[in-house]
Amino acid sequence: MAVDVPSSTGTAGAAAPAPARRLGALASWEATIIALTVLVLVIASLTVDGFGDAGNAVFLLLDITPILLIALPMTLIVMTGEIDLSVASILGLTGAVMGSLWVGGMAIETIIPLCLVLGAVLGAVNGFFVTVLGLPSLAVTIGTLALYRGLAYVVLGSNAVADFPFAHTGWVTGTAGGGVVPNLLLPLLVAVVAFGIALHATPAGRGIVATGASDTAARFAGLATLRIKFTLFVLSGVVSALTGVLWALRYSSARADNGAGLELAVVAAVLLGGVSIFGGKGSLPGVVAAVVLLASLQNALRLENVSNEALTVVTGGLLIASVLAPNVLRAVRRRSASARASRAR
Repeated sequence: MAVDVPSSTGTAGAAAPAPARRLGALASWEATIIALTVLVLVIASLTVDGFGDAGNAVFLLLDITPILLIALPMTLIVMTGEIDLSVASILGLTGAVMGSLWVGGMAIETIIPLCLVLGAVLGAVNGFFVTVLGLPSLAVTIGTLALYRGLAYVVLGSNAVADFPFAHTGWVTGTAGGGVVPNLLLPLLVAVVAFGIALHATPAGRGIVATGASDTAARFAGLATLRIKFTLFVLSGVVSALTGVLWALRYSSARADNGAGLELAVVAAVLLGGVSIFGGKGSLPGVVAAVVLLASLQNALRLENVSNEALTVVTGGLLIASVLAPNVLRAVRRRSASARASRAR
């Protein structure tokens, strides 16, 4: 399911075409991440007490859910050559507004749609600055990261709202029929499949890839690249807001600092999953595997009583590795190809 954009470069001798080489490299990286994920799951199940328990499996899925949900639109944004670092702050601001409205007496069934609309507005603000004003998304979303988190504290201060209806909190943390299958599993799988089909099997997905590969070429080909990017920022805002609602219900606590630092894990998973930071290349299966890998590592380390500071170091190290490793592999591959060509001459 790897995705790439065809290149205009031809073959050199008997060498494979450039698109085929890039597809092969991506598939290889994706397979490596999937294999590493399986290896970590097996080793953790055998060596970490409690990791393989059914209760911990439910807890692990709840840990995976916010990262994976936000990583879905983030994958599409990064593939266009942009980035959204405000996602965790949108999550926190949504939770703060949710708690404030609940304390004000509004019904939860009304609050949730309003939170999703808020997420769309916050995402549209990011999209406006990037696509209309032409500002770099990195600078814009660093700014809104601070702005939205600050607004969360304005709305709720240091207070916490913790009396949400059990019918909602119980469903988010519960399992189907009282068994071992979490209630969130099916909706999460549906979201993954929907994003996967949209990216890998629709004209819109090909437009996203083309935009990231060459924005100028995509515009000459008739693609509305600015509209694509704006739509993705809005989608990211909506999904981040939904995640903020689920976060507050999972912990039965709406706080201004909900999800603080989560953007680091999301970006690390997207890049570790094989999505190019420069855009135009990536696949959703690799991102899903990377999310599971990161969450499993953190879960296993927590069971071993590793501190949160150490977990942050692990996440940061994997983020650096996800950027460096593909470039190192490409350099090694180029040297190897050059050496073979020299020997052939």
